[in-house]
Amino acid sequence: MKDYIKIHENDNVIVAIKEIAAGETVNAGGVQVTAGETIPAGHKMALCDIAEGGDVIKYGFRIGNAKEAVKAGAWIHTHNVKTALGDLLEYSYEPTPVKEETTSDAAFMGYNRPDGKVGVRNEVWVIPTVGCVNNVASALAKAANGRLKGSVEEVIAFPHPYGCSQMGDDQEHTRTILADLINHPNAGGVLVLGLGCENSNIEVLKPYIGEVNPDRVKFLVCQETEDEMEAGGKLLDELISYASGFEREEISVSKLIIGMKCGGSDGFSGITANPLVGKFSDLLISKKGTTILTEVPEMFGAETLLMNRCENRELFDETVKLINDFKQYFKDNHQTIYENPSPGNKKGGISTLEDKSLGCTQKSGSAPVKGVLAYGERVEKAGLNLLSAPGNDLVASTALAASGAHIVLFTTGRGTPFASPVPTVKISSNSALVGKKKNWIDFNAGVLVEDKDIEETAQELFDYVVAVASGKKVCSEEAGFHDMAIFKQGVTL
Repeated sequence: MKDYIKIHENDNVIVAIKEIAAGETVNAGGVQVTAGETIPAGHKMALCDIAEGGDVIKYGFRIGNAKEAVKAGAWIHTHNVKTALGDLLEYSYEPTPVKEETTSDAAFMGYNRPDGKVGVRNEVWVIPTVGCVNNVASALAKAANGRLKGSVEEVIAFPHPYGCSQMGDDQEHTRTILADLINHPNAGGVLVLGLGCENSNIEVLKPYIGEVNPDRVKFLVCQETEDEMEAGGKLLDELISYASGFEREEISVSKLIIGMKCGGSDGFSGITANPLVGKFSDLLISKKGTTILTEVPEMFGAETLLMNRCENRELFDETVKLINDFKQYFKDNHQTIYENPSPGNKKGGISTLEDKSLGCTQKSGSAPVKGVLAYGERVEKAGLNLLSAPGNDLVASTALAASGAHIVLFTTGRGTPFASPVPTVKISSNSALVGKKKNWIDFNAGVLVEDKDIEETAQELFDYVVAVASGKKVCSEEAGFHDMAIFKQGVTL
């Protein structure tokens, strides 16, 4: 195991794999550098003197400018480096040649749905149209779990606080996301539970949902029934009976849609977990599968790498709009665009948004961008897609599920127990975390700094995802966790 890593030959910093003590000398590619102070694990040390205002280079790109003159061997962090990013930018399309590889197909055991979609779970979902009936939804799901049969794995309620007292885009977002979840193929059956007087009531919501199979989707308006628990229970029994008729079958991985997200990142995330997910993404895409990358604010500073991988000029223009619209959202709300990373990120060794973004976007691998999706838009194109959503873990992961992701791969250096509407695989950037939180972490990417081969580990991750798609439960599922959150931007009445 190395004591440090120099990620790119042009970098003027190294990242400590384990703590480098003050006075300790390291040999970085023939350059002898003595630490002038203790460098914590995951943090950066200067390889050479950097003048005030000079570029700090990591991943082969600028991650910020020195606030003051920095000596070789100094700890590089928030105290002496600042972002070099501006606000709205002009971009030019400079396409990067991307070699698209094809590898042999693989299969998972999933559920074929009558509409041609496939699912990796056979659950029955209770979707409330408004927060007022959240407790009813949860109580119905809890009671129905005692009456499961056949292949039905669980009845799950997805409470949320919205559906009323919203205006404009917020109300549209709520309706779109709820409709997306109602149509998600991981649900073999869905009970849509309304109150009756809400803005997004069932009749208003139906055009967003579209045509449905009445055996798969049933509706209940609580204000129009004498006993919603009795009526809801009967409808859930019907949905369980319908869903129990599905059995797992062998399905090509080309049908898989995988969302990619990170949260609680640390200095190792861009070295281990995120590049590993990028390798996974390339591997799945080589088998004609689909991946979705989101959290737009964590593309800031690395966006040109994605823009130049767009398959054509139209997609480039859509990606520019994706980035600048999100920056304008910050400006419209009088917020600093680059007020990121979080305190946990900084503690883990991330100093600026460029530092964070260059690590985050490694999840995209090297495949060309084939699609750019608005928030709530369902994925249509196989290959790598970019999705408009914020960095917030629950909101972004829900957005991935709503766009059609069967599974979300969630990389983390700090750890988190949360879930999303679909199986959420937690991938640790360091081995210490998986040792500490075995009940949270599903896969350890920390082995990559312990001299494990990334190609071999990517195949192991691919095999693990296939197992999850075939029914293996992830830690959050074992714990019974199921979360969802909708993007809110505007006024609450």
